Amino acid sequence: MASTAVYTVEGMSCGHCVNSVTEEVSGVNGVTDVKVDLENKKVTVTGEGRIDDSAVRAAIDEAGYEVAG
Repeated sequence: MASTAVYTVEGMSCGHCVNSVTEEVSGVNGVTDVKVDLENKKVTVTGEGRIDDSAVRAAIDEAGYEVAG
């Protein structure tokens, strides 16, 4: 069963930001889709089974951005 998680990400401002976050989060085990809404600073992650929240947060951090909250 697929699951979805939405993150608010601070610091994204351009297409390069979107690509960096998408690339890093796509590498998280089990993630099947990443959609970045730059205007609203939202990252929607879809995965098989339960999404590893800490791994997604670490990937966003690795891309150079910060999850709000």
